[in-house]
Amino acid sequence: MATDRIAVLVAPDYLAGLNTIPIEEVRSRRAECQAVEVSLSYVRRMVQGRLDIVLAELRRRQEGDTETDLHSLVENLPKILSDHVHAPGNGRLSPLLVASDPEVDDALVDELDAVADTDYLSELPATSDEAVQSLIDRLTTFEKAVSSQRKALHERIDALQEELVRRYKSGEASVDSLLR
Repeated sequence: MATDRIAVLVAPDYLAGLNTIPIEEVRSRRAECQAVEVSLSYVRRMVQGRLDIVLAELRRRQEGDTETDLHSLVENLPKILSDHVHAPGNGRLSPLLVASDPEVDDALVDELDAVADTDYLSELPATSDEAVQSLIDRLTTFEKAVSSQRKALHERIDALQEELVRRYKSGEASVDSLLR
């Protein structure tokens, strides 16, 4: 699941010797981790949207709704996709996501499409109950893997940020260096 770029960033030795590398490299690593985290966040939102659609189909079936056409599913998409918009927390998008289009990891999107692309989702109303449950399981597993990678990147970002703060506090770096 991890692309080569993510694998490098979450490798155990990525932070080795952190207190000895130049401050520019610390900043560069932090920026790269942040950019990849934003990309993973975007992919995770895509996974969650698809999972919401599949879970809505499962709910429809459990409630005995007999409307099994694609039109009904599409008609309900605004409600389905807005049900889980408000998560705990401040609800702000990452400044990196707001500032520009995220650099999305195409390999991860391809993996997601292999699990459930739009063609597969469009056939959902006619899919067997077993296939729907299997899809839920695969999407949940995919989401957990992406979340795990995001968590590892957050740990790297925090460590890099802590190193920057340490250098400023100790006098090894000055605020003037930011202006250069």
